[in-house]
Amino acid sequence: MNANEMRKGTIITYREQLWQAVEITHRTPGNLRAFVQAKLRNLKSGVHMVERFASTDSVEQAWLDKRKCEYLYEDNQSGPVFMDSENFEQFSLPKEVLGEAMGYIPPNTHVEVTFHEGRPLTIQLPSSVELKVAETEPGARGNTVSNVFKPATVETGLVVKVPMHISKGDVIRVSTESGEFLDRVHK
Repeated sequence: MNANEMRKGTIITYREQLWQAVEITHRTPGNLRAFVQAKLRNLKSGVHMVERFASTDSVEQAWLDKRKCEYLYEDNQSGPVFMDSENFEQFSLPKEVLGEAMGYIPPNTHVEVTFHEGRPLTIQLPSSVELKVAETEPGARGNTVSNVFKPATVETGLVVKVPMHISKGDVIRVSTESGEFLDRVHK
């Protein structure tokens, strides 16, 4: 595939290792040739690097297998523990590789895990998730119009800025790409 076809989350084989695109920026500076600046994360070590590719450069996309798995619990030594929904095999992924993704996944949640040659690599988050507010300042009636935000801690420990009318116990929808509050879920 061409470098300009890379998107956030794309996994490529580069320098004989697997890398995931964390940020992709397409640039066309003045009268120079266009290029793609990619912030890549090594899926084995978690190390980040910024690399420039000409828009016509070819990059090798890794062949991957995706499976539905369930996040079970957090193990202090090995990291988050997942279970394959098909064969019930349990495995863990290092926190360095997952980054901030675990802030969006409460226990007993189904996620898509990416495997390469039978080895789990990373998880694929949906575009938004529903999380329960565990702690925040009390909400006040009538504060639905203002554009003022307050911090709220959700069930996973993630801190999200929410409108003033959100209170403890509310279920909110949060964007996994930006970490921003989207809306309150009425159940």
